[in-house]
Amino acid sequence: MRFIGRNEELKKLDKAISDSDMTFSLIYGRRRVGKSELVKQALLKSDCRKIYYVCKQVAQESNVRSLGGIVSEVMGLPKLGFTDIESLLNYIFELSEKEKMVLVLDEYPYLRESVKGMDSILQSVIDKYRETSQLTLIILGSYVEVMKSLLEKSNPLYGRVDLTINLKQMNYYDSSQFYPNFSPEDKIRIYSVFGGIPYYNRLVDDSRSVRENIIDLIASPGARLENEVSMYLNAELSKIVNANEVFDALSRGFSRYSDILSQSHVSSGPTLADVLDRLIQMEVVEKVSPINDSHNKKKIGYYICDNLSLFYYRYNFRYSSQMKIMDSEVFYDRYIAKDFEEFFVPHIFEGVCRQYLIQKNRAGEISPVFEKIGKYYYDNPSERTNGEFDIVTEDELGYVFYEVKFRKKQISDEAIDEEIDQVRATGLNCYKYVFFSRSGFACKERDNVKLIELKELFE
Repeated sequence: MRFIGRNEELKKLDKAISDSDMTFSLIYGRRRVGKSELVKQALLKSDCRKIYYVCKQVAQESNVRSLGGIVSEVMGLPKLGFTDIESLLNYIFELSEKEKMVLVLDEYPYLRESVKGMDSILQSVIDKYRETSQLTLIILGSYVEVMKSLLEKSNPLYGRVDLTINLKQMNYYDSSQFYPNFSPEDKIRIYSVFGGIPYYNRLVDDSRSVRENIIDLIASPGARLENEVSMYLNAELSKIVNANEVFDALSRGFSRYSDILSQSHVSSGPTLADVLDRLIQMEVVEKVSPINDSHNKKKIGYYICDNLSLFYYRYNFRYSSQMKIMDSEVFYDRYIAKDFEEFFVPHIFEGVCRQYLIQKNRAGEISPVFEKIGKYYYDNPSERTNGEFDIVTEDELGYVFYEVKFRKKQISDEAIDEEIDQVRATGLNCYKYVFFSRSGFACKERDNVKLIELKELFE
């Protein structure tokens, strides 16, 4: 299967691997995001000797024996007799003084767990051979918190890392290349479930319907990804019960801290704060402040930013008892289909449009360049109303308002006028209004109105 996306990350890795001096790269990101595939793809372009070792949750001696076996095979040497990791690493670095080599330690946290002082050992070897070695050392890890700790001042490896890549989920556009035969509408629907995780997207079959893919991969007993979310959370969290409570509240639309606390059964505010912080570190929940009042703690919202997690908790988790005893297609039609089309996908579509705008902004295709994008909080005391607009940008000329519609009906002039009047009534003064529409428009652009059809997001 062809490798998709990650062009910027590949350029950085190519540069590190081709450097004649020693380089040390650290790559981290959540499980299934494609760290190992990224490195393997980069290694294909290099003709030097490559030692790729996936660390295991075993004793030091077992890891040393396995890594030593790979070194022997790659270098064409007899069996090595090393029994500790420091001696073996010294040997590898010595070999790299004579020729260019690459050493990859995948799932490094497992090795760190089995070897006392592993970070200090690695730091010592790096410092010893920094001026003489031609080795490209790359360490990878899925335990984000552990990998981030290697970059802290208190860690022995601080200041030694030449390249750091925090590998994020792919955007909607790169993700859509995994299922090119879908229509733009169906690409949005599939992305809304499986997000930007390459492992999930490789499982999508674009010769079948969106409904069939969802049922087969996540929304049926025994589905390939049925337990994916819970397995990931259990691997990262010690108290899954509190996380389940928070996710359940978030998936039902509660975003304010006080609402999450009242809707969940988390025992206390400090406990909730700890859970939210942990989920934010894991990049499955995001903390969002309005662009016009970013320091107001009362207006901060928390949202699930991992699509599969949102789908799982909104449907699988909430209706788990029904799913186990019902026909999968009946379950989908009764508990998922309507809400998925009318709420879930339109919600994710807003995020897709934000991605599109940021891409265009970075490419210099939006003028003037906007400096802020996000939610806008409004308060209308005269009518005793308040709320948020989901997408607003701010640039040197002022605010631009964006409305996103994932509906069958085309947007008309009347609908645009009504939307603009509602915005102005809140006191938000915009110099431009932009409308995204799944089904197109029954109107024409005006001086202060721009229209963007869904197909443009994939051109």
